[in-house]
Amino acid sequence: MPTVPRLVRAFIVGPTGVGKTDVSVAVARALGAEIVSVDSRQIYKRLDLGTAKPTAEQRKRVPHHLLDLLEPTERCSAGRFLQLFRGALDGLRSRQAIALAVGGAGLYVDACLGRFHELPPADDRLRARYLEIVELEGPDALHGRLAAIDPETAGRLAPRDTQRVIRALEVAEATGNPLSRRFREEAPAACDADTPIFYLTRPRRELYERIERRCGEMVARGLPAEVRRLLDSGLPRSAPGLKTVGYAEWIGWALGERTREEAMDLFLRNSRRYAKRQETWFRNRHPERIEIVIGTGEGAEETSRRLLANPAIAVP
Repeated sequence: MPTVPRLVRAFIVGPTGVGKTDVSVAVARALGAEIVSVDSRQIYKRLDLGTAKPTAEQRKRVPHHLLDLLEPTERCSAGRFLQLFRGALDGLRSRQAIALAVGGAGLYVDACLGRFHELPPADDRLRARYLEIVELEGPDALHGRLAAIDPETAGRLAPRDTQRVIRALEVAEATGNPLSRRFREEAPAACDADTPIFYLTRPRRELYERIERRCGEMVARGLPAEVRRLLDSGLPRSAPGLKTVGYAEWIGWALGERTREEAMDLFLRNSRRYAKRQETWFRNRHPERIEIVIGTGEGAEETSRRLLANPAIAVP
């Protein structure tokens, strides 16, 4: 019997600023593949500069999927993303196309690889109680409660990431099982079990220098003005799509809560911290199947050639 080609040839993941887009476009062109985005913010319409979406030229060179689908006011859970991802794969399968899955959203990657289980709905009563703890005792106290019952999840969440800390506490209280245990369980995967994961990274100093340049380029191309336009259009600052690095910092500037210099400093700091959290997630969550590709001082073409030389990505 003929071998059925692997629909998703590989996941190309990594922290912000590492150069995933350029590398994946080069690899996809060489393979004749399309790209399915696994990004938690590029899925939103109108959020362009702050999410570093592929350019029009890059989209012309390689078809991209799961970009510009939702309004910033819509919430996209891992479950909803998984449905969209499966829909994109169905379309590719109908055309006998192949794809690369590319992005840095660890939770979404987990969902695609079968490490996602539908979580219980939010509980307003529990959420109100946890928010009261934050107000009376501070975010560190709430984070401490999570550490006591789910140290693994607490270890990957910052104390001030109260939204995710509260969600983890809700899940543990509602189900009797910590979130980390649910994440370790297997679930139906959207991709083949042997789909390789290539984690692109660079030495810390080089990565941070790239992040600094990237942030500066975003601002030079008009990120602050983009944020102001979004707010002027009536989009509330509480919109789910705006709760991300690149928008939260410049919203404060647009509303007169901080100076341009303060917003820039915060943007740089939060971008570095986000990259560190991404690295921790992927290294801890997929140590048995991830291949780390360190691109020290090299450009996208060099990194893409190394990926294409790897037998795992060439296997149909």
